Amino acid sequence: MKLALQLRRAASFVFTSFLAIGTGACAGSSPDALGAQDASHPLIGNPSPSFLLDSVNGKGKVSMAGLSGKVVVVDFWATWCEPCKKSFPKLQDLNARYKASGMIVVGLSEDDDKGGIREFANSLGADFPLLWDSDKAIAGKWQPGSMPATFIIDRKGLVRFMHRGYHDGEELEIEKEVKSLL
Repeated sequence: MKLALQLRRAASFVFTSFLAIGTGACAGSSPDALGAQDASHPLIGNPSPSFLLDSVNGKGKVSMAGLSGKVVVVDFWATWCEPCKKSFPKLQDLNARYKASGMIVVGLSEDDDKGGIREFANSLGADFPLLWDSDKAIAGKWQPGSMPATFIIDRKGLVRFMHRGYHDGEELEIEKEVKSLL
């Protein structure tokens, strides 16, 4: 009996851990998709987890510490994620319009390999820094839960907003949130 309980707890832990790192969920605009604003995410109101990675599209090393003082939009995505294909042009537009005001978009790919990341971004016109989370360690800290997952961080490094999935028109809400932090 004791062993059965331990096995159930272990299985539950593994399942929960798998979901937390977002290694396969892709949320779209279906009725059962998560809501756009996830105010209950554990990072909301807390310092953003750190990372330091080389970009895969020639933007150099990128770190949260190096982005201090900027409003940062961190987007978790993957090349196979259909909603990500819809959100990328919106993120690029946001990056182009507010970059001069102190905002930057950073894309974190959750793909299993980095082949195709640059081509994906080029095909959608994205020129913001793209990073590859090769071992999913960054996703483990941020807990995106699904893709795309977009976090908005204020100039002090605190996570202020989080969106899961992509929903038509959501870019207006994200823009409003970014403007409130600039």
